[in-house]
Amino acid sequence: MIRLVTDTTAVLSREFAVQHDLVVIPQVIRFGNDSYLEGVEMDEPEFLRRLVASAVLPGTAAPPPGLFDETFRRAAETGDTVIAIHPSSDASGTVPSAFTARSLYPEADIRIIDMRTVGGCLAEAVRLAVEWRDAGQPADRIVADLTALIPRARTYFVVATLEYLHKNGRIGGASKLLGSMLQIKPILHVVNGRVEAFDKVRTHHKALDRLKEVVFAECPRGPESRLSIMHADAPTEAKQLRDDLCAELGVCDIPLYSLGPAIITHVGPGTLAVGFYTTA
Repeated sequence: MIRLVTDTTAVLSREFAVQHDLVVIPQVIRFGNDSYLEGVEMDEPEFLRRLVASAVLPGTAAPPPGLFDETFRRAAETGDTVIAIHPSSDASGTVPSAFTARSLYPEADIRIIDMRTVGGCLAEAVRLAVEWRDAGQPADRIVADLTALIPRARTYFVVATLEYLHKNGRIGGASKLLGSMLQIKPILHVVNGRVEAFDKVRTHHKALDRLKEVVFAECPRGPESRLSIMHADAPTEAKQLRDDLCAELGVCDIPLYSLGPAIITHVGPGTLAVGFYTTA
């Protein structure tokens, strides 16, 4: 039996996880000295309320190895295979934590994959893994196909401010934009697991137009793109963006993901993002 594991940065719903026997490891959200497990002890509405009221920005921590233990121990006892699908190790300590947990069960068949992405692209990778598992594909094939997705992932996003990325240390190559962060609206992208600057414009409206322009140019016009839209407390704009992409690309079954506390902590409210996979 193959057991699939991911974490809350894959932004999948609890209902999906339960329906498809998916283990979701919670990220850790910190407000000052208080820590909460994402989706277990703190949901997104409560997080947003705390974010508005807090005098300091929250932070995150990778799930400790102990959160993986029950699943990994069970696999060691039953002989099941575990495929754990997690975000870029340049953006999160989740993968190293999973490896630490795995080291306690050297006899178990536990495969840990750093997908070098996060959010919607990670969600779609997990959904594909579920489809492949349910179709009876062997673990080796699922791991190979997931690994083949890694260089094809594209994520572009627009933030309301660079403040969150800067203060939480996730700004990467986009740091060169900081000097003009009040005068521009940056378009950022994820490159090999790191946030990098892609372009910059003067207004939010122009930033969204530029975001769509890039997606129109690069996203395949078919289901193989696994196109998704993500937002941080911006559902109305996200739905409009979905309508615009559907009209242009002819891809209309586009999942709409709320980014959740662990990611919003780093990108800030108002963020809009598009993720997809290229064909090569």
